[in-house]
Amino acid sequence: MRLRDFLIFAGVCFIWAANLVVSRALFTMFNIGPIYYAAARFGLVALILAPLLRPLPRPTLPVIIIGALLGAMHFGLMFLALNAASTASVSIVLQLSIPLTAILSVLILYERVSWRRAAGIALAFCGVIIVMWEPEGQSTIIGLLFAFVSAAALALGSILLKRYGPIRPLRMQAWVALASFPPLMGLSLFAEHGQWQGGIDAGWPFWVGLAFSVAIVTIVAHTAYFRVLQRYPASLVAPLGLMMPLMSIAMGVVLLGETFDLRMLLGALVALIGLLAILFGQATPPQPQEAT
Repeated sequence: MRLRDFLIFAGVCFIWAANLVVSRALFTMFNIGPIYYAAARFGLVALILAPLLRPLPRPTLPVIIIGALLGAMHFGLMFLALNAASTASVSIVLQLSIPLTAILSVLILYERVSWRRAAGIALAFCGVIIVMWEPEGQSTIIGLLFAFVSAAALALGSILLKRYGPIRPLRMQAWVALASFPPLMGLSLFAEHGQWQGGIDAGWPFWVGLAFSVAIVTIVAHTAYFRVLQRYPASLVAPLGLMMPLMSIAMGVVLLGETFDLRMLLGALVALIGLLAILFGQATPPQPQEAT
């Protein structure tokens, strides 16, 4: 992977980590409905990127399915998980998308994973477990189940997007938003109560968080993620997402005053070694391809 693309993806992981912290704060401190928040996010994105919806992609149905997986299912369930469990526990369960993506890339895309990269994946994953594992974790089983299905939706959506073929990242974001807003808003109206008033009562934190989620997380970070995913094998890109939970730990220390002990330092070092093994474990570098 080119250094420039690696740095871009590192920035994406930083934004994702910040989004977890911001979302958790909105749900637990300001009582914002997680499904309503996800629906509002994708509704605004759909409005902003509406001109990119045409002409219709051919075929259209696969794009709608991919959009629902990457949007409604991944984010909707992730936000529900953050409302029910701690940021750290949700982060670690979300990393299950890494082995799931690697497995699906072999089964669906027929990619080959070298033993060095496989070892790097395992080592990096072990490092994240060391960093985040809490024998007496406070997460609930329902929150972890939401996070697991969210990770599976992300893995499957990423693989299907890779299989679908080149599509402009911003255009894909427009279709993700369009496919996600109706089911999320419908579910919010059915399952949540007082969501409108909750957003008003929260005041500026809600609007700032929503603006960050729409402009920075969705349009900037995920567009960059789609671009990197189109240029490199999914089995290479997915493990690098392990940087995100490590950054979440760092943000917890800096912003929330959480402790950083020897266990966390050891896990960070193990994960870093695994990331380096993933980066340099390719027998032949993939040839970048431009999105159309």
